[in-house]
Amino acid sequence: MRLDLGILFRYDGPVSSSLERLAGQAFIVGFPGREAPEDLLGAARDGALGGVILFKRNLGSLAETARLLARFEAPDDAPLMVAVDQEGGRVARFGPPLLKLPPMRAFAGARNPGLVEDAAALLGRQLRALGFTMDFAPVLDVDTNPANPVIGDRSFGATPDEVIEYALAFARGLEDAGIASCAKHFPGHGDTDLDSHVALPRLAHARERLDAVELAPFRAARGVVPSLMSAHVVFESLAPGVPATLSKRVMTDLLRHELAWDGLTISDDLEMRAIADHYGVEAAATGAIEAGCDAVLVCSDVALFHRARAA
Repeated sequence: MRLDLGILFRYDGPVSSSLERLAGQAFIVGFPGREAPEDLLGAARDGALGGVILFKRNLGSLAETARLLARFEAPDDAPLMVAVDQEGGRVARFGPPLLKLPPMRAFAGARNPGLVEDAAALLGRQLRALGFTMDFAPVLDVDTNPANPVIGDRSFGATPDEVIEYALAFARGLEDAGIASCAKHFPGHGDTDLDSHVALPRLAHARERLDAVELAPFRAARGVVPSLMSAHVVFESLAPGVPATLSKRVMTDLLRHELAWDGLTISDDLEMRAIADHYGVEAAATGAIEAGCDAVLVCSDVALFHRARAA
């Protein structure tokens, strides 16, 4: 099953709809604590919010989580994406009783793509029962740098072929359960030696190397995975000095035109220091949309969402 996410970020209503409402639909927003802020609930009700993302800080019991998500109501012409990062291993917001998956590297080590697909389908059914519609997984980064502080065993393997086989199996499992998957982090975060949560990584690889390694899984994901997340990484051979998230050369010319990507594109969290320290969230939000992202993530500060929406 191929989930069409276009409806989530495509408005077909009257032209008189406010710019604030339309701008809000380009944001997926997180918040602190276990109670949803009233202004965020109001933005959802008004059709001025694209989606919401939950983290471990938001989660109580499964019943409490389901009730929290049920509070987010949205109009029919602006349906709400409800997302979580539930990869497995060290990136898993839920613990038991949800299915506990090993790190993806270990999972792929079983050499059984059918097992990966079945496990992802079971996880997807559990997420769907709670009210989620998207899992920000799988990672399509190729694990080529043992010193990488942020990817490592989150990757399905050290070669593009391994990543393609097992990551796409994971995506198909989620799709079979009615949960949209998201390929991350385009054009590739696997060979960096810095974590974009705390710094701005740079890669100097020539285009030939990027085609052979980093880009191969994303090229294979077209038509299988309905959405893609950008990387806050500078690729010097593609866009010198500019993070991929903010580069039209990367997010439009390369992704949309050269790779013919036809799915949804979402930025990684704009509050990460790779972006926030250099650009600020408000400027980065407008820059990411101008570069070609369909939607952007602001994962913890609701006030920043309001300021970025205004920008």
